[in-house]
Amino acid sequence: MSDAPLTGKLAELTAAVKDDLGMLARLHDREADLMLLESLADAGFPDGIGLRLQSQDARDSADYFSKALARHAENPQHNIEELQVDYASIYLNHNYRASPYESVWTDDEGLERQEAMFQVREYYERHGLGVQNWNVRADDHLVNELLFLSHLFANAEREEDMREVADFLDEHPLRWTGEFAHRVAERCETAFYAGTALITSAYLQELRDLMADLFDLPRLSEEELEKRVGAQQREEPEPMSCGPEAGPTW
Repeated sequence: MSDAPLTGKLAELTAAVKDDLGMLARLHDREADLMLLESLADAGFPDGIGLRLQSQDARDSADYFSKALARHAENPQHNIEELQVDYASIYLNHNYRASPYESVWTDDEGLERQEAMFQVREYYERHGLGVQNWNVRADDHLVNELLFLSHLFANAEREEDMREVADFLDEHPLRWTGEFAHRVAERCETAFYAGTALITSAYLQELRDLMADLFDLPRLSEEELEKRVGAQQREEPEPMSCGPEAGPTW
């Protein structure tokens, strides 16, 4: 991998991916409203996203989401209420047992605010970032991880900067978002949120594969990944204060 500056098509790609990740974060961040549905339609989402999805899984997910969005456009006011109920069931009330927190998927006991939270916090802190209200939405929430990836792409200037992006993807979102997406798709009530989960997972997978090809950053084997993540674990978690994090926030 070279340390050449990101110029031309590569610079355009990183800018487009930054925007894509921001939109994906918005879909998971709060319940859908009419403004969101209109903005998705105006942007031609998901067909108009910057990263052209090539894999069959990604194309299927995009097609599924497009059809769901079209159905909601037929009677938006009625369908908004349905979407709001489903959003609460997934992200707030955990009715489907599909947690948007990484710790739940990677901790042996399925608990929130465990090792994964501290590991992603270390990534954020290296960039002067922090999650202000982590006691409401912890560092390892899907939205925070997507926003951090968007931040990395927004600030990438050289090819070497892509190494940290690949490391973060491997060590965090890609370890759990596939399972999260499949459970949401199996259990939720709306095609909109099933599609949201599926396209997010497929997008991250395809993004990582593209980075492997463009920047010579091969994906780790499961054994290599477990060894790396295990080496990062703390002997004892640091105490958690109740105050807001210092520094810039999202």
